This record gives sequence, structure tokens and C-alpha cells, in this order.
Amino acid sequence: MKTVPVISAEKAAELVADGNTLLVGGFGMTGNPVHLLHALAETSTGGLTYIGNNIGEVGLGGGRLLRNGQIRKGIGSFFTSNPEAVAAAQSGDIEAELIPQGSLAEALRAGGAGLGGFFTPTSADTLLAKDRETRVINGKNMVLMDPIVGDVAFIRAWRGDSAGNLQYRMTENNFNQAMATAAKTVVAEVEHIVPIGEIEPEHVHTPGCFVDYLVQANVTPEDLGSSASIESSSKKVDETRMKIARAALAELEAGDVVNLGIGIPTLVADLITPESGIIMHTENGMLGVGPEPSGGGALDFPVNAGKIPVTALPGASYFDSASSFAMIRGGHVDVAIMGGLQVDQNANLANWAVPGKPLLGVGGAMDLASGARRLVVTMTHCNRDGSSKVVDDCSLPLTAGHAVDVLITDLAVFRFDDGGMELSALMPGSTAELVAAKTTASYRVSDSLQTLEI
Repeated sequence: MKTVPVISAEKAAELVADGNTLLVGGFGMTGNPVHLLHALAETSTGGLTYIGNNIGEVGLGGGRLLRNGQIRKGIGSFFTSNPEAVAAAQSGDIEAELIPQGSLAEALRAGGAGLGGFFTPTSADTLLAKDRETRVINGKNMVLMDPIVGDVAFIRAWRGDSAGNLQYRMTENNFNQAMATAAKTVVAEVEHIVPIGEIEPEHVHTPGCFVDYLVQANVTPEDLGSSASIESSSKKVDETRMKIARAALAELEAGDVVNLGIGIPTLVADLITPESGIIMHTENGMLGVGPEPSGGGALDFPVNAGKIPVTALPGASYFDSASSFAMIRGGHVDVAIMGGLQVDQNANLANWAVPGKPLLGVGGAMDLASGARRLVVTMTHCNRDGSSKVVDDCSLPLTAGHAVDVLITDLAVFRFDDGGMELSALMPGSTAELVAAKTTASYRVSDSLQTLEI
């Protein structure tokens, strides 16, 4: 059996040439090949096209390449987590291309499999579908996505053996597995290099035929950025938001596979107990998410899509991002709960972009909105200026069209069906008259309208 050379991070950096397309694994800083990127940041190599879910964090990982001016173009799904990436895109210092997270993972998988692309309902009828071929397939508008391939891939694994077989740890798999297949040269930064045979065949996630070089590097808490410890995460908690979260919880049933977005939906996670029988899914590669730990960080625990350390319930499983979004697109996620900026009377959702700000942070919202069996949206009823967010027609860029099943605000619960939008319940302290005054959408009132007890 062949053996894969073990080289230094500095030698690995020399494999990247000016103008190369660089594939970078990781979700946030979890599973991110930070040592390889920092070695590359010490070189003069530039003009890079950087493809990853995000461009690191400020001065960390890809963020260091960005600060050095080594990146010409960034392609990914969520750049807003790095303010310097946002500023660079606004100033024109880098070109930025946004791809929904699931489409990004599948495009990498398609590139690695030698496919010519694929059609997906994700992003159909949105700004991200502009200039892309669209077809109606099985009655749905679907967008053609091109495959993604790279010159060099920098990835990270927990263990690698001398044959190049890789094993990932918890949610560190994410984009690494697909990226290992999609580049001409693949360098894996690993925590432990072990002899051939020490990784059991059934524990190999990436076979050695995909890997060209190994680099041994140990991760420290400083390498993990905002996921370094549970104390570095923060949630906005108040009674109004908790009421919305409790109403959202009431929409779930035992046995449901549920994906929770960031913002108010993260509060629902704190209300779910193991006894509820609800199975939580996070799109960065985990099924069976448990509550946040009392302490520790991403060296000790998996992380969720909010990059917050979480626990794993008995029966939990880990997988890569492409598999995660196959669950979503294939209808295996029963309910998605996500935040909103606007919802209109036609069940359209806008939740990823506002006027005057760069379109740099779609994440997995479009995939979930079009793929989950039911979509529950949670948001405050009005903007800070008092204007309604429940409107007749969304004025903000759409996340998905005709997708919302239930809308829960601090004033009311609305349901959508073939007959349109219905006011089905009032939140405690609200009245039908108040809802009417604060809503510009047209809706009917349920004959069984009641006030929720939560």
C-alpha cells in the first residue's frame, strides 16, 4: 500500500501558486486547517480564489489571508461572521460570490465525482438565481448549479494514517470530506498521524486515494475563535422572545426531526428535553443535538450551526455537510424553525438580506426553507420603527417563495394553506384589533381564534 508523505505546514504552503483556487474545509473554525492557512499567510502567494463556507474569523485562518490581501475572490455561503470580509467586499478589495450552504456542499461533491452539475430548488426565484439556468422539474422551479473543483484543498482531520486514510472527529467533518475529493492536490492537517491499520476500515471517512500530503498539527483553544468555549457564545434572551420560542415548541411532535436556525429558534433548543422525543438536526453535520454543556468548547464537544458547543444525546450521529443537506433536500427533516425579516400573505419569506448591506450571509436558510417538510418562522411582529414585518408583499430579497407554513410573532400565530393566510391564535396580551393595526398583510381570522396559554 502506498504511503503519503508527511511534510511541514511551510512545505504545504509552497504547493499553492499565485492565482490558484484554494478549497478550505471547516465550518467556522471547527475542522478548519488553521495551521496550513497561517503558513500560507507567511508567503507572498496571492490572487487566490478562496472557496469555503466562510473566510475564517478576524485575523484567524482565512481571515489572516484576507488581511494580507492574498485573496482575490471569495466563494462561500456565510461571510458575515468576519466583519473584515464584509468590509473587503463592500470596498471592492475582493470579489465575493454567495452560494447557499447546501448547494456549496453538493457542488463540491459533484466536482469531486466528475459530474457536470445539478438542478436544485434551493435559491429558485431569488437574487442568487440571477443569470443561472432555471428549469421546471416535477412542477418545481430548479436552478442549475455548476460543479466546484480546486487546484489545492487544505482540509483538517482528527486522525490520518500513513496511507492517507482520514478520520474526522464529531462535527469537524463538515466540508472537509467533500473538499478532499474536489482538488488536484489535497493536504490534510491532522491531529494524530498513526501507522497503517490503526484506523479501522469502518472508521475511515476519507480514503487515502484522495489525500496527497499529511501535516501534523495540534489545535489549541486559540485556534477555535468564537467556538473556543461555551462562555464565548451569547444569546439574546428576554420574556418576549421566550414566549415566541414556547409557541414554536408547541408546533413540534415527538419523533420530529427538527432543524433550528439562529436567533429566536436557538431558544427553542433550551426548551427541548430528551423526554420530548424530538430529534434535533444541525446542518453542519449532526443528528441528535443535546443541550449546551455547562462549560468547555469545541475541543470537548460538537458545535451546532450557530458555532456554539453542544452535547450529543444517546443515538446521535455525525456526518459531512453534503450528507446533511441531502437529508434536508430529500425531505428527511420534518420541521425547520428559522427567524425572519419579513413574511408576506403569500407565504414568502425574506430573512437573509437588507437594503444597503452586502449579500454575504445566506448560510443554509434557502436549503431549509425549500427542503424541510414544514417551515415555522419566528420573529417580532414589527421593526424598531414600528413598521410591520408581516406584509402584503416582501420588499426584501426572498429566501424562498410560498414556503412558510406557520408564522409566530410576539403578537400572533398565522397559518398558511391553499386559502391564504389565517390568524389562528393570539399571543398572551395581544388582541385581534392590535394585530390588525400592526399588520399590512391581508388575512382571514379563524373561527376558533383563541389566546395561547404559554
